[in-house]
Amino acid sequence: MLYSLIPLLPLGAFLILGLAGWHIKDRAHLVAVPAVVLSLVLSVAAFLEVTSGSVISVPLYTWLTSGNLDIHIGLHIDRLTAVMLLLVTGVSSLVHVYTIGYMHGEPGYARFFSYIALFTFSMLMLVLADNLLQLFVFWEAVGLCSYLLIGHWYERASACAAATKAFLVNRVGDFGFMLGLLLVWYSFGSLNYHEIFPAAHEAKDLTMNLLGPFGGTWEVSVFTLIALLLFTGAVGKSAQVPLHVWLPDAMEGPTPISALIHAATMVTAGVFMVARLAPIYNLSPTAMSVVAITGATTMVLGATIALTQTDIKRVVAYSTVSQLGYMMMACGLGAYASGMYHLLTHGAFKALLFLGCGSVIIALHHEQDMRHMGGLKDKLPITYWTFVIGSLALAGFPLTAGFFSKDDILVSAWSSGTLGQVLAIFGLLTALLTAFYSFRLVFVTFWGTSHVDPHHAEHLHEPSQTITTPLIILAFFSILTGYLGIPSFLEPVFSTGTEAAIHHGSDGLMIMAAATAMGLIGIAAAYYVYVLNPDLPERLAKQLGSLYRGSLNKWYVDEAYDQLFVRPTCTTASELWKRVDVNLIDGAVNGVARGVAWGGWLLRLIQSGQTQHYALAMAVGIVVIMTVFLIS
Repeated sequence: MLYSLIPLLPLGAFLILGLAGWHIKDRAHLVAVPAVVLSLVLSVAAFLEVTSGSVISVPLYTWLTSGNLDIHIGLHIDRLTAVMLLLVTGVSSLVHVYTIGYMHGEPGYARFFSYIALFTFSMLMLVLADNLLQLFVFWEAVGLCSYLLIGHWYERASACAAATKAFLVNRVGDFGFMLGLLLVWYSFGSLNYHEIFPAAHEAKDLTMNLLGPFGGTWEVSVFTLIALLLFTGAVGKSAQVPLHVWLPDAMEGPTPISALIHAATMVTAGVFMVARLAPIYNLSPTAMSVVAITGATTMVLGATIALTQTDIKRVVAYSTVSQLGYMMMACGLGAYASGMYHLLTHGAFKALLFLGCGSVIIALHHEQDMRHMGGLKDKLPITYWTFVIGSLALAGFPLTAGFFSKDDILVSAWSSGTLGQVLAIFGLLTALLTAFYSFRLVFVTFWGTSHVDPHHAEHLHEPSQTITTPLIILAFFSILTGYLGIPSFLEPVFSTGTEAAIHHGSDGLMIMAAATAMGLIGIAAAYYVYVLNPDLPERLAKQLGSLYRGSLNKWYVDEAYDQLFVRPTCTTASELWKRVDVNLIDGAVNGVARGVAWGGWLLRLIQSGQTQHYALAMAVGIVVIMTVFLIS
């Protein structure tokens, strides 16, 4: 039961701050930070216990039992869960500390800490779930928390719009996720992992006739349907094409929550879900191919957009979209351990980059446009050097964590067959783009001539230690996590996986050399373009014309969605409002009211108050009744 405190400590912090935040105010961190740090300590203890291969199961609460239906809340800690616990609590702890400096003096200080504590609790319960229903409940809770945190500065219209967009786009994916849950329940009569996974292999030939209700025949593997429906939820949550559009707009939230959403929580939930349900995905080659191709498409698309963005946080955000594509592609090719390996290393260096962006933004008084930066490396030395380490890891520079994990994905992809080799080539090209935009970010922000507002340039200085200390710790882990043997540690969890995870010696060396070359070429190209020839980017933008504008405008995906979905939906809703709501429903209600009023007006005419009129009416009535009686 001790490990039940891992999620309950952040929940307790949320409840205290939610109920007494108005009184605690700027001391809110004294409640939230110790809670999440203790949660980290317990996560380390759980990790050490499962290193021997044991699995920890903690039943917490039985919600409902009826026949075969058993709905309960429980904790399941194996090696996969243990590494996720370390990532979530570790990054969340650093983000909590960072928030002390970043949000100091801001209105809603206690409210922000209460939300990130609730966010941490929800994500922990998601990774600790021992059944699909619990995973889904906290999957939704994470979505709710992201809505609250992205819209923290709710007085800004852009923040409200971004929060709403994130909420709605995720609901699209979650609808498919719910259908997947229903199909799992229909097929297995259970949502518990320990019952579904053993039964899955025995039912691998189970099919469903999709055209049965219409008298036709179209037999489809039940596991393909389940895997694809559940994957739609992952597409939304992990910002995969075509539901990736919410994530860059989520940058409207405060930078600490950008780091938490993009590094350790929420966006990793989809990748984690696919890895957790590997026994189901392994039974559907079709679904696996869809996952791999979707991941590869996302990987390329995110990188091409990141090349031209000018908002410092949006560059890192699109880089997250691209890196999530790498992870999903690896899972689709059966290399779950490689995908999770990159998820963990990415959690460290991406949190570092986001918090580094926040340090720059704070130093420049909330300036986020890279065109108004430059020459900051001497003014912000700690931020600069830690940012360089994060960028090197993102670019896959040798000996950094990103180098090992990305290389692991590419080698696994190349070893998995024809589809994997095609996708590995795209992965190598994306590695080149990643290195280029990573160091474009470094060179434009920290090198060259300063374009900082003169009023701010005079007072530039490194932010407080509560901001720089997490940067130093994350920089350390951006290197260290590459040497911890994470793939071999996770491999037993996915022991039923395909041969995709098998690396071949000569192929591995070839891919490693190619990936390294791509990274170095990308960095050299960024140096040539943005340091040696600072006028070249503008000339290139003019020469590339529509290609450059397409990348700058995110390939017009938002505009396409606006034309295809948003405007038709608004038009339909407006017409329904006018024709159905106003004319039909309101008309019916108003018609009833007018009928009652008219009837009352008629009745009022005979209510004259004259006794002789009433006597006459009674006499007429008696005559009518007697007449009817005599005739009948």
